Formats: sequence, C-alpha cells, structure tokens
Amino acid sequence: MREVMAEQELSEAGIAAIGITNQRETTVVWDRETGEPVYNAIVWQDRRTSRFCDELRERGHAGMIQDKCGLIPDAYFSGPKIAWILDNVEGARRRAEAGELAFGTVDCWLIWNLTGGRVHVTDATNASRTMLFNINNLTWDDELLTLMDIPRSMLPAVRSCSEIYGETSEQVLGVRIPIAGIAGDQQAALFGQMCTKPGMIKNTYGTGSFVMMNTGEQPIKSNNNLLATIALQIGGRTTYALEGSIFVAGAVIQWLRDGLGIIETASDVEGLARTVADSGGVYLVPAFAGLGAPHWDQYARGTMVGITRGTTAGHIARAALEGIAYQVLDVINGMRTDAGIEARELRVDGGAASNDTLMQFQADILGVPVVRPKILETTALGAAYLAGLAVGYWGGFEEIESQWQRDSAFHSVMDRKKVADLVRNWDRALVRAKNWIVDSHY
Repeated sequence: MREVMAEQELSEAGIAAIGITNQRETTVVWDRETGEPVYNAIVWQDRRTSRFCDELRERGHAGMIQDKCGLIPDAYFSGPKIAWILDNVEGARRRAEAGELAFGTVDCWLIWNLTGGRVHVTDATNASRTMLFNINNLTWDDELLTLMDIPRSMLPAVRSCSEIYGETSEQVLGVRIPIAGIAGDQQAALFGQMCTKPGMIKNTYGTGSFVMMNTGEQPIKSNNNLLATIALQIGGRTTYALEGSIFVAGAVIQWLRDGLGIIETASDVEGLARTVADSGGVYLVPAFAGLGAPHWDQYARGTMVGITRGTTAGHIARAALEGIAYQVLDVINGMRTDAGIEARELRVDGGAASNDTLMQFQADILGVPVVRPKILETTALGAAYLAGLAVGYWGGFEEIESQWQRDSAFHSVMDRKKVADLVRNWDRALVRAKNWIVDSHY
C-alpha cells in the first residue's frame, strides 16, 4: 500500500491545509461505531477476487461495466474486494446491511480518522476506481451495487478534488487544520506535473507504473483495454483521462535486490546495467502479479527469455529496466490510437525516473522526449496544490503552472529500425508470459 499525506504550509496566510492522496484501489471496511477495521486492508496487487471478475465477464457484464465505469473487470479494483470481505468475514454482510459498516479507500480512511469519525467522504477520482461509480453521471451506480451485492449505506459521499471537507480533530493533531484536497495518487501526479491540457501525458515509475493522458471534458471509451477515468474535478468542471496501469515496474528492481540478490540497493541497478552495452538479447517480462494494461491477463506470470551461457547479471539488470520501458510503450501506443492524439512528450516522476539509463531507453523506444521535472514527488505536490487552491493560497492553475520546472530531457537517438526489432522481440516474449496459470491457484 502506498499512501501520502501532503501538508502545504501556507505561512503567508497564517494557516495550513492538508491534501491527501493514496493508492486508489486499496480497500478498507470498518465499524462506524468503533472505527475498527473488520478485516485487514486489501491492497491493489491482491488477486483473491480474480475468479469473481472472471464470472462477471462470463455472465456478460464486462461491456456494461466499461460503459458505466470506464474500467475492465479485474481484481485490481475495490468493488470486488468489498464483496469478498462481506462474503468471507463472519457477520460482515449482516452488519453492512444494518448500516453498521463503512467502506473507503485510504484517503477516505485517513479523513475519517483525522476528523475523529465525523467525515466520511472521498473524491470523484478515487470513487471512479471502485468499479461502483458511474463516471458519466458522477454517482454511485445502483446496477453495479446490485451486481456485486454491496449496500449503498457503506459508501462515502463523493466530493470534488479541491474544497474544504472538514477539519482535523484536536484530539488527533492537537489543532484544527482544514482538509482541503483529495485525489487518487495518479491523478494527483497528473496535476502535480501540470498536465492540464488534452493530450498531455505523465508516467509515474513507482512499484507499479501508471501512465495517464488528459483527454479533456469527455470520457473516451478505450478499444485498447485502457481505463477511462476521472482526472480531476474542481469547481463543477470534470476532466477525464485515459490510464494504463502497469502492475510491476520498480518492483522488478526490488526483486533483483531481494529475490536474486544481484544488487544491494535499488540504486545499484543502473551501475550494473551499464556494465553491458545492451541486454544481450535477454527480455524480462515482469508479470509477477499478471499483466495490467493493455493486456489485462491475470493469468500471466513473469518470464525471462533469450538467456545464453554468456548472459551476465548486467544483462539481466538491463533487461529488467527495459521491461519497464516496453510496458510503458505498449500503453502509450494504445492511448495514441484511442484518443487520436500523438504524444509530444512524456513527463515522468517517481523513484525510478531518476534512473538515466531507463529514461534514455524510454525516450529511444517512444520516439518522443522524456521530460523529468526538478521535483519527482509530484503525487504529494499535486495534493498540496489542490489543498492550496481550496483555501485561496493559489490564485488558479496559471499560478501553479508557472512553478513547474524541467530538470532533464531525454531525446531519442536510437535507429528506428533497431527500435522496431527490439519491440518485435518484446512482443514475442509477451506471448510466452501470457496465460501461464491454467488452474485456480493464484
């Protein structure tokens, strides 16, 4: 679970505001009276609801879910996780139907606790990732709630991304501070990167990798297995985005460290990768938890191909970095087709964005500049901007946009024929990773 609470000290105004952003698909269900969770939080990587999502597709509900939510039925999202808790935790369904239980993603859970249980709200970006929220009419959807047998009484009120929702309890922080901004982690990063115009794209290289394109004021239904989602809602105006969620990015570097032991720290991967000129024909598909967008294959598993007696740890390290970049390419190619917009640049953030080798390879295979800002923690920055807007510290988007600063830009230098050959072999490796699990064990 990844959660960030960003506090923007508004010294000139003599006040402070809190903006909250979180991993959108992490699910918490708790007792309204005691505030105690009825079960451990279920994180986005958890695949226990895969069979349930298969059944939704088999029963012909996938099209309806995509039309209403912009999502593809997958264990990634919160709705199936809520249903699992209600069906598997003793007494949970009875208590939920009696109005005793509340649901929220981590933003909602934090606000509940920070306000001493007085405020049960989320924002439109987090709601749009539950598989229960209609992104067209901006309401919780009765048909989806019935389909997953989830009582409406569990759900939080849905508000905009930038407004004052309440104040912190003095018993919690010792002072009353307005909570004034909420956004899902990737939407906050999109705003922190100032991708405020249609066609602008950012990618966050975290544990997973999350590519998001601003598509303007109308949702775009994807024909390439991408997600249509709410990017931002401020002042009655809703902006939409296409998103591609890649399950494993920085996590593959953690695996090199903790699983294989070929590096001691995550930062060592770049030095190891630079001991070789290229991957030596090795391709690593890091489908450790299945494949996300645009493949959505929950039965895929990690695969490494092209190994010879000459393969070294350096080749494996470089193949791991390149596997991240290839996945981003697959998503952006889908966005180009769905939106009919050619990418002009990719703005990057997150921990792995500091890796120059990865960024250069990303620019090479994309064929567009990869632009890295001076502040890489754009998720927290976006949440702070939203809170500052709500309390009047920032005058508007233009004032915030003037603060975004470029650190580095990487430009494609690789021969396009070589790029085509590399991508073709990546596609071959993907075929070998897909549909690997053939039974019900996840």
